[in-house]
Formats: sequence, structure tokens, C-alpha cells
Amino acid sequence: MVSAIFFLLHTVVQLLIYAIIIAAVLSMLISFGVVDRRNQFVYSVMDFLTRLTDPILNPIRRFIPYIGNVDISPLVAILLLEALQMVLADIYAHMIMAGIAI
Repeated sequence: MVSAIFFLLHTVVQLLIYAIIIAAVLSMLISFGVVDRRNQFVYSVMDFLTRLTDPILNPIRRFIPYIGNVDISPLVAILLLEALQMVLADIYAHMIMAGIAI
């Protein structure tokens, strides 16, 4: 049961990382004019990704300003989420060694 919870947490964090990467790439494609934001599908995907990633990125954006015109908050968020995955893996390993999570 405990392993299923940790697997679920790991999967959710990994999906958030993927969503941040896709949102950043799509935002760059929109800003360079490769993808048209007026397209209904692109608008729907970007709206979904914005609603998903903004609660994670907005607190980081308050502390880290834009460097030039580049937003590095997705990079910081990915690093923090990777660190969270490492902490969760370490907690799970300690639980296994203690005999709690089998």
C-alpha cells in the first residue's frame, strides 16, 4: 500500500515536470509565431497547461524576476520538483530499510 502511494506521488510529480516543459516549449512556439494561439486546439491546450502550471510557477515568479525577457521560473520549478522526487525516494528507501513499507 505504501509503495503504491509513493509510486502515485512520483508519477504526479513527473507529469507536472512534463507539463511545465510542454508549456514552456509551446509558449516559445507561440511567441516565435510558429503556432497560432487563435487556433482552437492550441488555445485549449495552452489554457489547460497554464491552469495546471501557474499554481506552481507563480510563487517562483514572485521571487525570481525575468532575466531580460527570459522567464527562468520553469527551470527552477523543474529543479525543485526533481529535488522533491529525490526526497520522496529517500523517504521510501528508509521506510523499506526500517521494514515499514513492504
